[in-house]
This record gives sequence, structure tokens and C-alpha cells, in this order.
Amino acid sequence: MISEGSCGTEDSIADHPDFDAGSDAEALYDAMKGFGSDKEAILELIASRSNAQRQEIRAAYKSQFGKDLIDDLKYELTGKFERLIVGLMRPPAYHDAKEIKDGAGTDEKCLIEILASRTNEQIHNLVAAYKDAYDRDLEEDVIGDTSGHFKKMLVVLLQGTREEDDVVSEDLVEQDAQDLYDAGEAQWGTDEAKFIMLLGNRSVTHLQLVFDEYQKIAEKSIEDSIKSELSGDFETLMLAVGLYQCIVIFPICLQGLGTADNTLIRIMVCRSEIDMLDIRECFRLRYEKSLYNMIQDDTSGDYKRTLLKLCGGDDDDAQALRKAMKGFGTDEDTIIDIVANRSNAQRQEIRQTFKSLLGRDLMADLKSELSKNLERLILGLMMTPAEFDAKMMKKAMEGAGTDEHALIEILVTRNNQEIQEMCSAYQNAYKKSLEDAIASETSGHFKRILISLAQGTREEDPADMARALEDAQVSELADACNADSGDLEDRFMSILCTRSFPHLRRVFQEFVRCSNKDIEQIIKKEMSGDIKNAMFAIVRSVKNQPSYFADRLYKAMKGLGTDDRALIRIMVSRSEIDLFNIRKEFKETHDASLHEFIQGDTSGDYRKILLILCGGED
Repeated sequence: MISEGSCGTEDSIADHPDFDAGSDAEALYDAMKGFGSDKEAILELIASRSNAQRQEIRAAYKSQFGKDLIDDLKYELTGKFERLIVGLMRPPAYHDAKEIKDGAGTDEKCLIEILASRTNEQIHNLVAAYKDAYDRDLEEDVIGDTSGHFKKMLVVLLQGTREEDDVVSEDLVEQDAQDLYDAGEAQWGTDEAKFIMLLGNRSVTHLQLVFDEYQKIAEKSIEDSIKSELSGDFETLMLAVGLYQCIVIFPICLQGLGTADNTLIRIMVCRSEIDMLDIRECFRLRYEKSLYNMIQDDTSGDYKRTLLKLCGGDDDDAQALRKAMKGFGTDEDTIIDIVANRSNAQRQEIRQTFKSLLGRDLMADLKSELSKNLERLILGLMMTPAEFDAKMMKKAMEGAGTDEHALIEILVTRNNQEIQEMCSAYQNAYKKSLEDAIASETSGHFKRILISLAQGTREEDPADMARALEDAQVSELADACNADSGDLEDRFMSILCTRSFPHLRRVFQEFVRCSNKDIEQIIKKEMSGDIKNAMFAIVRSVKNQPSYFADRLYKAMKGLGTDDRALIRIMVSRSEIDLFNIRKEFKETHDASLHEFIQGDTSGDYRKILLILCGGED
């Protein structure tokens, strides 16, 4: 019984959120202009967009720069990496057409894999694309390059008339199973025509029921019968039709002394938006090794990185985490090792794989197995940055009091995109807008400052626009220093909450030159409470953001107790951004390393993972 064919469909690549074809086209143009090319930027962008979005990018590229994106990619890239990236940029039907045309007469496995695994609609689109691209009839070319029963089955598949997957003729299941048995095992010789008729026309869902019934009649699987009754390319084709997945090809292209890269590229390109996660699961069950690890072992460089991104994650991590939480007790060391040594993007792939592979919610399992600060830290690392920030904002406003310092720290240090994504995550998680939550928990000028920051609309002016505004704003800040406290706060807010950081940095420098005063001194002298803290945080962040975070970490750990919420918040949110620079500032400012402080203020598994995130002793 070929049970793998019953897998559902899950993809590893989907539409990218907040997609902008024009911006992506410009990013690709920038990655290829000048001497050399930014291959990392190219692979990250193209491999994280759906094929439909890639076609929009290609059209935008042509419109904006008057050039064909595929031609430019061919010029800039080389070898297998170029073939993979260009393959991703083609519409699926045209990619299939090119694969068949390039392999005509020599690559029967290409024909088998494509025609055995495409839907009726995809077959029709392929035939049309082949005609459009090469002005040739695909069926005629297939007939001219193949022979015998293999040719007959290919021609049947090329008609694109197989019953759709939801069609099951229950009254024919037993009869079809008996017919297959009679055509092979029950007689001397094989009635290939009967195999062609049934496997070439029945729906996949129907065939699975037939194969179950066949096992009862023949006392062996249809797979074993096909292997004993048929041979050569015809046997491989009929096995592929029965399996309905590309896993029948993977061992061929990933085992032995070399890698059949054409096949590997074709499958990864074609299935990444259809059923890659299911293929991975079936692959592991059938070959007892993860597809991710096999690709990792057999490929290299940018080619490997792109393939692994299309693969969608490592099954081994998901399996190892499940094993670490299964049974009596929990293997915290394994959980820490995996979570702390993966990027956030990889952790999201692990979450997805865990759900697809095991049918379980990784976050729920971790929550039930871990406790206290270790649980909060691990769960924080497993969230997306937007989810984590939204949760931290929620926690800061929960209960009897409000953690104003947390609200300030998050809203001051996130860029527009991060704030907008956080607002969206907050709305999704708590069914309330972040702005409304802030408004209900704060008041006065402080509320206005936070709501202004929460808009995520801080200017990102080009340098020339910023310079044009400098003099006026230096003057405005100087005038504000002589105003009454309410007016001063309004004027400071109108500048500090809306201007870009590079612009504000120049304004502060000019302010010192013109007034012989530092902006921090004015804030400390003229403001108080949460307003002073917010304005001071903006200024510190503008001047030197790593130094601001180093100071926040120091305050979280100095004295008798530890503010673990602040420590977790900063270590999670900055671990992939600027923690190295924060460590450097911490050492210079406090004459002790962040590593030493964490070592002295925390303990156990919680300390262990914090030290891994910290990255070593300075």
C-alpha cells in the first residue's frame, strides 16, 4: 500500500505580507547595480515571495527600469544558483515547458515527474505555454521522443482529463481493484492497457481506495505489484502516478556521488507553493532522513541557502523538541540549545513544521513543560518580533499599575515598520487597537507622546530635506526652552516624536553649537515624571541607541533584585539586531561585562540561555 500518497497539501512558500512589487523591484535593481551583486539580498527576496508576486515584481521591474528582470538575473548570477533563481522567477507553466523542452529525448524522469504530478489545469496551462514559447505541439514532441507503453501513458496524462481529486466512484472501487489484480498478478503476463486506463484516468483519492482494496485481494501492495509486473521508464511512471508525490524522484537526485541538480531544482521550484511540507513529512517517513539535512549535506553556498529556504525548515529540530518534551520530565538543555541557536525566522519555520509534522502547537507544548522566567524567555524567542512586542505592551498595561518604562522603551526604539506590525499583532491578539489601550491606561501629555509614537509615522526624510528643516527646528527648540512647561512639552513633542533619527541627531548637534546647551540638560531641568522619561529616552536613543539599551539592562540588574521582565524583553528583542554593540556600551559604561552581570544576577537554565543569547564574555 502506497500510504504516502494520502498526504494533504501544505506549502512552504506563501504570499509575502505587506507586499510592494515596486519596492521589491527597486531592491533587486539595487542588489545588481554596480560591481558585483548582493546575492544574499536576491535570494532572500525572491525565495520569500510567491510566484504570483514574483510575476508582479518582474512587471514592475520592466516598467521602472525598462529591463527584463530574468535577463539581468542571468547576467549577474552563475551556475546552479542562477538556474534556481531564474526558475523561481518564471510562471509555473513556462517553467514546466522549459524543463520538458531542455530534457527532450534525454530526461525521461523529467517527463515522468511533471506529467504524473500536475493537475488537469496545470497540464492544460503547460501545453499552452509550450506552444507559446516554442511554437510546437507538446503531444507531438512527446510521441516523437518516446515509445511503447511509456508513450501511451504519457499521452493519456497529457490530455488533462483525469478525474478531479474529489471524485470517488465508490461502486467502482472493488471492481477497479479486481481489474488491476486480473491484469497483473492473476495471469501470465501483464495487461498494460488496463493499468494505463485505470491509473491514467481515475482521481488520486479514488485510487487510494482502490489500492487499499487491492492489498486485501492480492495480499501485497500495488507498489510491489507494479515493480514485479512492469519495468523501465514505464514502471517508474506508474509508480509516480500511484505515489502522486515527487518523493519517488528525491532519492535519485540526492544520493550517490553527485546530485542531480536539474531534478532537485525543478521539484523545489514547482512544489514549494503546493505541498512541500507534506513532501518533507512523507520523505522522512519513507527514507528515515529529513529532506532538509539531505539538501544540507549535498549542496553548498547560495544555492544551498535558497534550497533550504524553499524547503521551509528542518524537521529534525521539530522532532528533537517533541522528543525533549515527551514522556516524564523535560530535556531543557535540548530546548535551550535549539531555540537559542536559531534565528527568529528559523524558529517560525520550526513552529510551522511542528504543527505540520506532529499536529501540535509548539507554543502550547513549551508553555506546559517550562516554568517561570525560562518559560517567558523561551516563548518570547519563539514569537515573531511583532507578536513579542505586542505581548510586552499588553503586559506593561495589565494589572493595577502601568510599566511606563516598558511602554517608552518599546515605542521609542522601534522603527515605523516594526511599530505598524506590532499594532497589527496587538489587534489580532487582543481584539483592541493598541492606541485605544494606551489611551485607557495613560493620561495627559504622556498619553499624547505615546499615541504619537504608536502611529508609526516618524519621518524618514532624505538628507537634503532634513538639512532644509534644521535651522528652523533648532530655533524652535531654543524658543521652547523659554516657554512655559505646557508649551515646552508640546513643542518638544512635535519635533522629537515626528522627525527621523538622523535628522534629530543633526538638530541636537546644532542646538549645542547655537545655544551652548545640551538637549538632555534642558529636559532634565524643565520636565518631570513620565514626560521627562519619554523625552529623555528619545534623545538617548537618537544619540546612541545601544548605549540606551545598555543603561536599561544595567538598571534591570543593579541592586538586590532583578527586573526579569525588562531583561527578557531587551535580550529577546535585540539579540538579532544590536546586542553586540549593547554589550560593548555596557562594558565601557559600567566597567563590567553584561556577561558578568547576567552570571551574577540569574541562575539555572534561565541563566544558561541568557548567556547563549549574550554571545560570550567580553
